[in-house]
Amino acid sequence: METAEIRRRWLSFFEGKGHTVVPSAPLLYDDPNLLFVNAGMVPFKPYFLGQQTPPWARATSVQKCVRTLDIEEVGKTTRHGTFFQMNGNFSFGDYFKEGAISYAWELVTGSQDDGFLGFDPDTVWVTVLEGDDEAADIWHRVAGLPQERIQRRGREDNYWHMGVAGPGGPCSEIYIDRGPEHGPDGGPVVDEDRFLEIWNLVFMQEELSAVRSKVDFDIARELPHKNIDTGMGLERVAYLLQGVDNLYEIDEVYPVIAAAEELSGRHYGADHGDDVRFRVVADHVRSGLMLMGDGVTPGNEGRGYVLRRLLRRAVRSMRLLGVQDPALPQLLPVSLEAMAKSYPELEPMFGRISQIAYAEEDAFRRTLASGTTILDTAVSRAKAQGSTQLPGDQAFALHDTYGFPIDLTLEMAEEQGLSVDRDGFTRLMTEQRERAKADARAKKSGHAATEVWRELRDQGATEFLAYQSLTAEASVRGLVVDGARVPALEQGQRGMLVLDRTPFYAESGGQIADEGVIEADGVRLRVRDVQRPVKGLIVHTVEVEEGSLREGAGVQALVDPDWRVQACQAHSGTHVVHAALRQVLGPNALQSGSYNKPGYLRLDFAWNSALSAETRSEIEEVANLALRQDLPVSAAYMTLPEARAQGALALFGETYDEQVRVVEIGGPWSRELCGGTHVRHSSQVGALTMIGESSVGSGSRRVEALVGMDALRYLAGERALVHELTSLVGVSQEHLTDRIGQVLARLKEAERELATMRQQQVLAAAGQLVEQAKDVNGVRVLLHDAGTGVAADELRSLATDLRSRLGDERPAVVAVAGVNNERPAIVVATNGTARDAGVRAGALVKVAAQALGGGGGGKDDLAQGGGQDPSQVPAALTAVEQNVAEHATPAR
Repeated sequence: METAEIRRRWLSFFEGKGHTVVPSAPLLYDDPNLLFVNAGMVPFKPYFLGQQTPPWARATSVQKCVRTLDIEEVGKTTRHGTFFQMNGNFSFGDYFKEGAISYAWELVTGSQDDGFLGFDPDTVWVTVLEGDDEAADIWHRVAGLPQERIQRRGREDNYWHMGVAGPGGPCSEIYIDRGPEHGPDGGPVVDEDRFLEIWNLVFMQEELSAVRSKVDFDIARELPHKNIDTGMGLERVAYLLQGVDNLYEIDEVYPVIAAAEELSGRHYGADHGDDVRFRVVADHVRSGLMLMGDGVTPGNEGRGYVLRRLLRRAVRSMRLLGVQDPALPQLLPVSLEAMAKSYPELEPMFGRISQIAYAEEDAFRRTLASGTTILDTAVSRAKAQGSTQLPGDQAFALHDTYGFPIDLTLEMAEEQGLSVDRDGFTRLMTEQRERAKADARAKKSGHAATEVWRELRDQGATEFLAYQSLTAEASVRGLVVDGARVPALEQGQRGMLVLDRTPFYAESGGQIADEGVIEADGVRLRVRDVQRPVKGLIVHTVEVEEGSLREGAGVQALVDPDWRVQACQAHSGTHVVHAALRQVLGPNALQSGSYNKPGYLRLDFAWNSALSAETRSEIEEVANLALRQDLPVSAAYMTLPEARAQGALALFGETYDEQVRVVEIGGPWSRELCGGTHVRHSSQVGALTMIGESSVGSGSRRVEALVGMDALRYLAGERALVHELTSLVGVSQEHLTDRIGQVLARLKEAERELATMRQQQVLAAAGQLVEQAKDVNGVRVLLHDAGTGVAADELRSLATDLRSRLGDERPAVVAVAGVNNERPAIVVATNGTARDAGVRAGALVKVAAQALGGGGGGKDDLAQGGGQDPSQVPAALTAVEQNVAEHATPAR
């Protein structure tokens, strides 16, 4: 049974049982505690935590998930995968244990001909929490399971909670017996390879007051409304029903392995090491596809770093399989074809996805080249110190800072006769993981701080008036300082304020919050920030400038009108620039993030090359023509499917309700899902001028622009600069470029003449320098510090000239060093006789560069290096002499 069919049957079954089908949330779900959605229940957490009222009593979903804590284990076992899908059914105060167990038994064991999954009832085992006699009785009474196939386990295995105070409860796990060829008999308590868990039913029935560990916690009380939260691993069910051994061999994953086999000429199943690499490729290519589909782009931090690591591990694994050419163009389309049955929305966005992925592979191939140079320097340093091992901290730096995979470091160090301190590397990796886990644990404590917001939200949602008005009469519903409610805010105090209604826009969708004041008789508060900590509640961060404000007081909320006008200009300008980008570059130039504040906007979009000056000018012209045309700006509410049917663009990473707000500028010319504030006609944006374009990662670019008066001030500044330059060089504006070009050409010619004269002077002194050569173990060694202001090409010319003057009768080494722009450089040259004696310029320059705090390399006859510390030039020259003394072997 295809994975897509299992997915369809799941949703159809629970929809038929009165559940609302909830689409999968994006992997970039808005949860401050998570990089990605990592469990099927994540989008439902606000309902379980009581932060929001669920819109349905029953729901079901197939949720996309990514977990990367065990990324190093992917491929080594048959269970670790980074992307997976979690089938879930949820009850919010509706059915409970008996309903959840009955549904599970029917779906798992019902006939495939009737639309169920068709597992043999005699292969089904379950576990329940010790003491949960109710669940055990239901399994025996309703499902007819014999007592010996209902096993009881402790909290470690069969109790669920979020790791913080809040809801929790016992769970019951469903296992399938795969047969004696997979392990010993005796149920899941004996062997969880033979008895494979496919489904976990969580009976959320208790409120925990303190959580100290997985098994150590305090139960405060029974929940007044008991909930059901279940999770079935779609991939696990798929490989059981498809008759394969693991998740890498199911229909949504294995085609990538098959394609990798064809590219590499190697075979899956023939060698364990290669099998690991095939699995890494298949898993990471699929995960990368799904992450990019949800708007993640490669980067050096957070989500972008995870994606970068996945793609680079896949490319590296293909390299270890013998594939040196770009691999993602061959593999990513195969993964798309496998996943499109379940996620057809991937196909229209594949142009953008592939553009990002292929650019990242190209960047990594360049990294491999530069990383090799860095590794060579580290190896040379280790050898110079007499070590046979590359230190763990250097291997970790290559891995963590430069993205150089550890397995590549091991392989290349071994080629040069060194081992790697794996224990030191592993220790540093473990420390990094522990820091990440500690950070995650610290972030989890944020749930506790939401208690006050939940309490205020229970009093009702904040009425949001920002679209209609800049002022509002309101009453103070709550005052908060340091996470706790207070009766009043005093003059000079900073705190948070909740009103029953507000005209202030809360930061979201790239638009920063409004500024303004909140006033009452004798009271004035400055609004510094506005946020939505929980859905439906708007919180103002304020400073009390005058008076004292008490809870329950009546106030007047006043948004700064100039601030709002300029914020509207910037947000509408962002939409205009996005539409202009797509008109000029094509539909793949999709926005992946934005930020706008009064007078300024920036927009990130999918693109893998810098924009030429002509292209930037064209985009700016298209945008300003749209402003000049005075296009109408309108907003309308509709369902998400209706918005998508009209072609409305959604911002990647945003989560949308079923009812969405669609903002249009000029009808279909710009149609986006947006909750921001906007002008009413495009001409109200005023002028728009682009001030920057740059890279923000592989396959992603950023444009910056100013609007309104800020744009005019910027242009006025440029005009003043042009006027000043025309006065300086004494020409009119139309001739300014030519005149500056002439001046620069004359300056370059003068610099060339000076360089030639300086080089001639240096070479003129070469005859005297030759006399300074000394004998070192039978080798004539000439060391010279050329001082400051000497360019690298001048050092090379001097070194080669001195080498020719020394002749080839006796072994000779020339080392010439100098400093230019505060950066030291050294050039080493050897004659043929010296090379016959075992003296190599490339080896000598690495030793010298190490003394300078840098690196270098080159050929046996001529090599160049540099560093960071000019004061070490004498030490670098001395290092060359010492190395010659140690390694020279007179020719025979």
